[in-house]
Amino acid sequence: MGAGWEWDDSLFAGTARHYRRGRLPYAPGLAGTLAEVLRLDGRGRLIDVGCGPGVIALSLAHLFSEIVGVDPDRGMVAEAAREAAEQGVAGKARWVQARAEDLPAGLGTFDAFAQSFHWMDRDLVAVTIKGMLKTGGVLAHISDLKTQTGQGTETGTGTQTGTVGGLPHPAAPRSAIDELVRQYLGPVRRAGRGVLPHGTPGGEAAVLTWAGFSGPQRHVVPGGQPLERSADDLVAGVFSMSFSAPHLFGTRRYAFETDLRQLLREASPSGRFCERQPSTEIFVWRNGPR
Repeated sequence: MGAGWEWDDSLFAGTARHYRRGRLPYAPGLAGTLAEVLRLDGRGRLIDVGCGPGVIALSLAHLFSEIVGVDPDRGMVAEAAREAAEQGVAGKARWVQARAEDLPAGLGTFDAFAQSFHWMDRDLVAVTIKGMLKTGGVLAHISDLKTQTGQGTETGTGTQTGTVGGLPHPAAPRSAIDELVRQYLGPVRRAGRGVLPHGTPGGEAAVLTWAGFSGPQRHVVPGGQPLERSADDLVAGVFSMSFSAPHLFGTRRYAFETDLRQLLREASPSGRFCERQPSTEIFVWRNGPR
């Protein structure tokens, strides 16, 4: 991470119950694309590091014999376990509350990794992951395509996107929501008990190349499908983000939500909005000899 910021366990505190409802889904076809590209056949082991409430791991559960999710937030791990039970895959799923820096944590070796890389000590974690992957195993870095809007990333609540022409409801007022968050929390991005003036770091490719991975192969799963969203969905989306987590508002939490809901009513009196499904970008790195 960037200089001057240290991870703390309040980073995503209180966001887990909002995550699944508030975040836009990954593009349809993600699982099918990974199955084809990685030649998945229902065997092997997947570990999802920084798994949150298990969105990616559970969407891929049918492609592996075992899935393991690792996340430092207690609420996220609990949500993942609850959702696994609801989907009937609890018997092949394991959820571990730990930071990526605590790995390998006796979890064994894996055929594939998925991970949220930007909150970690990336040099350390990249080398550790390479040691946990079988030879020929893959690391898949999955995110929304950065040129499009969406709440699947932590880059912002999303800029207001091009067009929702022909759709029955107004576009989500992303810019206005961002401005309201800044009015309450200040212009510098909040992150746990600290701040991130320059945002989260990029440059994953250099880190993974240095660690000895080969690649990447880039794949894009196309989005663009219209999604209908309610005001409750958009409120959940705001509270699912680390930089606008509920606890950051302190005693002004309910005042903020009141103002947010008023903003949404003014944008759409019906309380309904339309957004475009973001495309999903996959970078596949392979574990070969250094």
